[in-house]
Amino acid sequence: MLTTDFVDGAPNWLDIAAPDIDGARSFYGSLFGWHFASAGPDAGGYGFFQLDGKTVAGGMRCGPEQGPPAWTLYFRTADAAATARAVEQAHGRVLFGPVDVLGQGHMAVLGDRAGATFGVWQPGRTKGVEVANAPGALCWAELHTPDIAAAAAFYQRVLGLETSGVSFPGGVYTCLNPAGAGEDAMFGGMVPLSRAEDEPYWLPYFGVEDTDAIVAEARRLGGSVTAPAMTVEGVGRIAGLADPYGARFAVIRSERAPARG
Repeated sequence: MLTTDFVDGAPNWLDIAAPDIDGARSFYGSLFGWHFASAGPDAGGYGFFQLDGKTVAGGMRCGPEQGPPAWTLYFRTADAAATARAVEQAHGRVLFGPVDVLGQGHMAVLGDRAGATFGVWQPGRTKGVEVANAPGALCWAELHTPDIAAAAAFYQRVLGLETSGVSFPGGVYTCLNPAGAGEDAMFGGMVPLSRAEDEPYWLPYFGVEDTDAIVAEARRLGGSVTAPAMTVEGVGRIAGLADPYGARFAVIRSERAPARG
């Protein structure tokens, strides 16, 4: 389960790059009740999405030369530079960094062997997001990849992630947890890339209280549905969405009671 008691290998940050950060503020503010706060004059326009005064994500404007609008998921590491080297040795790519972020921590943006982008965050003054596994906050992460076995080997090597299989109607879902933390610390999973998807990617899931209402609201706000709402027994009701700029995310009303913190 995702919590803010971060350990190495667990997601501890995420942010969105959008061509219109004011438009993104409006969309996610209306959808999840988020408010946006600037990180300050030295942050280059970067800011924080907050829910009830607690940070749930970051956001910034991106230009066309920086790639398409997207959410980036970051994993905790004790040493961002060492993790970046491990990624290169595992035939991934270092896309940006590692760099110090105004004393708040060190970060790097990386690519796995298949091309999925992810980041790492080495905590300084900022440990990570301040709320998880609650409505309006990150509660799950899913890698869409063409080769689950290869991806499992890559992330085990660079982040120490462990995998386990959970049976569902129609197949087995590959779950992820930090090294040595056990299945109670599962934070995400891996699924085969569908034929309709053009490239591998990490998909953040945000908790909601009413999946169908959120889907309708996302459409009203100019977003789109990438996977219709469906109920997964023992998990909850989920849907895949994209914001007005094309950044993909998912929502879930979990069957399990959320745990704040």
